[in-house]
Amino acid sequence: MRARRLTGSLTCLVVLTLTAAGCGLAGGGSDGGDATAGGCKVDKGNVGSGKLSGEVKGKITFQTTNLKKDFGKYFNGVIDAFEQAHPGTEVNWIDDPGDATFTQRLVADAQGCTLPDVVNINVNTAVALTKNGYLLNLDDKAPDAGKPFAPALWKSSMYADADGKKVHSVLPWYSGGIVQTFNTDLMKKAGLDPAKPPTTVLGLFDDAEKIAKASGGEYYAFLANPQLRIPADWQQMGIKILSPDGKKFTFADDPKTAQWVEAMTKLYKAGGMPRDSLSSTQDPANVYGQGKLVYGPTNPNFLRFIQQNNPSVYKKTGVAPFMLDALGHTVGAPQYIGTASTSKNASTALAFGRFLTNAENQLAWAKDPNVVIFPSTTASLNDPFFQSVKGDDPFAEARKIVASDRKTATADEIALTPGELNAISAQIQLAMQGKKSAEDALKEAQSKANQLIEQGS
Repeated sequence: MRARRLTGSLTCLVVLTLTAAGCGLAGGGSDGGDATAGGCKVDKGNVGSGKLSGEVKGKITFQTTNLKKDFGKYFNGVIDAFEQAHPGTEVNWIDDPGDATFTQRLVADAQGCTLPDVVNINVNTAVALTKNGYLLNLDDKAPDAGKPFAPALWKSSMYADADGKKVHSVLPWYSGGIVQTFNTDLMKKAGLDPAKPPTTVLGLFDDAEKIAKASGGEYYAFLANPQLRIPADWQQMGIKILSPDGKKFTFADDPKTAQWVEAMTKLYKAGGMPRDSLSSTQDPANVYGQGKLVYGPTNPNFLRFIQQNNPSVYKKTGVAPFMLDALGHTVGAPQYIGTASTSKNASTALAFGRFLTNAENQLAWAKDPNVVIFPSTTASLNDPFFQSVKGDDPFAEARKIVASDRKTATADEIALTPGELNAISAQIQLAMQGKKSAEDALKEAQSKANQLIEQGS
């Protein structure tokens, strides 16, 4: 499983082989006695079958990822409320900067038997920690843990343990969203109806061709760099990008992928994309803000950027549900809350994790005007804050669209490593320039990407 972080930037897949490092960690849970988890000595109540029991008391450490600077008031309030509800508890909050070495640091903590009791992690880290037994198996320890969460999100938030069995080891927390954004004036200028945005990826390309014919180079559909569209477009089209075990790329085996490359090539030649954007790293948000693109970025946070920096373009911006296409739903990569199986106070840690991710606390954070996030609980998503939209403000409308979308979205968004993305994009760029056929480009792209997997990219 691979995923991208909330920021929207692609994260590098970290291939981890966690070597269990034996160390002493005194048991302190309900059942007493010692067992092992990831090579660490733990209370036997933390592992194996049977619900976790024990008093909610004692000290725990809670780690977030780059949140303390902007949201200290919110988190301190949650911690205070938990400690008041459970006298005798103490939550020590620490915040990791969330830089490129985040996963490595957390893995080192786990191997040293010092993983924080409650930890904010992304999908890649959840995969590694679950595989090596460092997180509580919630299916055994808290069988009712999934009740508050959107069913599709909970069902898809399962990762393989050491035996290869998929289990729930994390609680879904916050995520970003995805919508279509577009300049309604430019759409009308191109003969398109803003009230009828495309519902499929190839339908988007059909509309983009009309834009190319009508614009005369005055404006464009979107930027040409394929890195901006893969693998998201492919996933929505129902293309199997990776083998089920994630060890091999398979996208070139599906004829739909060649159709997509051919559509990109045709649009590029027709002038539907700026010629100088094929390999450019320019930000589409800036180009959209200049009134030169019909279609804007898909992250709702982009709307805040346009509202603040290009208010005249913001007033012309329309939003619509993202293209569900063959997949039938969108995909995302939520942030998670995990409870360490090595915790000395696992009952307290799990209770705090569940308190933090409950509907009330998630909704309270989502209402913070300084953040654009979407909760994972059904009750939060059904709140009037998301469902009642007054007027025609683009951001408010996007918030309602995404909240509804989150109810059916799954947690299996794929992200490519920078090396894989570059290798695949380079071949597609050659096809778009007419230097290779779509089939040959994809075959070579798949071969190069698989080589990177074999090398442990």
